[in-house]
Amino acid sequence: MREDELATRVFAHYETAHERSDVRLEEPYDAEGRQGVVDVYVRLRTPQPVDHVVELKSDSAVRRATGANEVLRQFRRMERYFHADSTHRLEPKLGRSGPGARYLLLFAPTPTCVYHVATNRTLYGSVDVAGAAGEVPTERTVAFLTGLDGDPETLGYLSVNGDAPFGSAAFHDAVPEGSRLAESLRRVDDDVIDPPS
Repeated sequence: MREDELATRVFAHYETAHERSDVRLEEPYDAEGRQGVVDVYVRLRTPQPVDHVVELKSDSAVRRATGANEVLRQFRRMERYFHADSTHRLEPKLGRSGPGARYLLLFAPTPTCVYHVATNRTLYGSVDVAGAAGEVPTERTVAFLTGLDGDPETLGYLSVNGDAPFGSAAFHDAVPEGSRLAESLRRVDDDVIDPPS
């Protein structure tokens, strides 16, 4: 899958599943002289504003990258500077019950992306979920997209940096049966998916 296809599905999901959302593709930022573009930017109102800042990785992006370090550098740069831009600044709110922003690094559920994440599971799994943008708590998620073939509302993701690291029993139990991710996991060598312990 190409990144534009992924972006279209993510856009459709937020437009369909979240009534009070503002969704933008290819959202630019400029902070402290650092410029960049995020694949998808969403501001949800639940009722407080919560931003979802999404970086998508397809086969071509994974092949172009020099490795997982480069992918994570790009993700960290986006996290560091996106909300430092005055246009996207997050303000602390009294009584906030959850994160003010969620930074999502989402991989296509393809054999190429599965192989890349599997061989770099330690790096991707080490991304701490909890973070902050100034004084506002945030969350970081590294995951595979799921539900790409269903209705836009069913689009989701399966994290590899949370309580169910890649290759764990909990991770495999959470993979939707018959999904693209399940098929891709079957197509990648068993020694990569479940390395000897």
